[in-house]
Amino acid sequence: MRFSPVLLATAALVAALAVIVAGNALLQPSRPLLLEASFSLARITPNADGIDDVTEIRYALSRTARLSITLTRADGTRFAFREDEVRTAGEYRVLFSGVVNGFALPEERLGGIVERRLMPDGEYTWEIRAVDVQTGAVMSKSGTLMLADGISQLPDIQTFEIAPEVFTPNQDGYDDRVSINLYLAAPARLTVYLESADGVRYYVAERFEGRLPDEGGARVFDYDGGVDNNVTPPPDGEYRVIALAEDRIGQRVRREGRVTIRDSGLPNAEIVAQSSGRTVTWATMPYDDSYYTDSQTQGKRVEPPLGVQSTMAQITMPQGDLLIFRLTVLNYGSTPIRTIGPWQGTVYQYDQTEAAMTTPENRDAISGAWRVGVQCERSESSYPWRWALGTQEELTRVERDGEVLWYLQPNQQVTVWGAVRMTRLIPTRNPQKCFAALIHEDVAIPPRQNRVGEIDVRLVPLD
Repeated sequence: MRFSPVLLATAALVAALAVIVAGNALLQPSRPLLLEASFSLARITPNADGIDDVTEIRYALSRTARLSITLTRADGTRFAFREDEVRTAGEYRVLFSGVVNGFALPEERLGGIVERRLMPDGEYTWEIRAVDVQTGAVMSKSGTLMLADGISQLPDIQTFEIAPEVFTPNQDGYDDRVSINLYLAAPARLTVYLESADGVRYYVAERFEGRLPDEGGARVFDYDGGVDNNVTPPPDGEYRVIALAEDRIGQRVRREGRVTIRDSGLPNAEIVAQSSGRTVTWATMPYDDSYYTDSQTQGKRVEPPLGVQSTMAQITMPQGDLLIFRLTVLNYGSTPIRTIGPWQGTVYQYDQTEAAMTTPENRDAISGAWRVGVQCERSESSYPWRWALGTQEELTRVERDGEVLWYLQPNQQVTVWGAVRMTRLIPTRNPQKCFAALIHEDVAIPPRQNRVGEIDVRLVPLD
């Protein structure tokens, strides 16, 4: 009887494989799952003095296994250093200072969540246990370890306050920053950050108030979203606020809160050039007592000058008449910008400043607002005359805590105009230059928005 060549070849291959497997079994017999397990020291003193603070744990696996390293006191209390973690075949070394997975002592009241903590002083039985991931076979080795003179104080975060809970990083002067106040029970290094729903972290810097970086006690973190450094702030949304305190030996405590970000964005605006190339149109007209305005009196308002003006233009006007300006402002930023009066067409006397137009209850609302300012070379202060961006009909009205605020929306542009009564004439400085600026109150004059639309103004004496 003749056999098929295919059957003969298959039989030969099976026989060869059997021989190879049998040979490997003879040459490399099955090895124990846990080849080595030891602690380099039998006694440690985890107090960060540099002497016997840590012991080295060594172990080796012949196959992939789930590994646990635990320590148990005489009363049966069990602490885990590694818990059912997958390790591939190989040799491993890790330093151990007595710090294990977080736990709380009986009847202990803590402010934060303990993630890592030093075990109490005492004698422990350690166990290194491996479970084969394929067969489920278990192998372990054990020994004893003594802990003495350990640091017992936990860097608990006892106080964790976030204010305000809703903040708007846009430099409008309202809720632009969030403060995070903490109190540490023991010295530790603090890390604070915001975390978005998709896991993006935004770290918060600590505000220096006399404390050292690792010192316990009251600590303050302050966050503006990066806007003060011209960095785009985090987008609107809900964020977790996480504080981590970790001391010298590795104890770690975590505490969490929440904050909401709204109206986030970098504020940016500019004075727009006219078709003639000049950015500001200037004009003059006679003064009348009906124009007089101060914080208690709203006088008659001037109309804006019409048309465009050559860059070579000069103004010659009688002393005591009105110098009128008109310009256009564009909000090209990513967030609404807030503005505040005086409103369009308001007339200033030469010796008045914007403070003369503001009631005491509105002074606090100026910081963070955007306005247009005008100054002449003989002015006694920087941009003493200031006006709001646009009219109330053009702006967006927002009520906040009983206060009415006005905003210019992104990509919106408005016309700004007003007048100054030019009464002061100094012969040695006649003509004098006058100019405008776009001002972010108590923040800055943006780049290229200072000394805009400069023009020579010559006054003709009354007599």
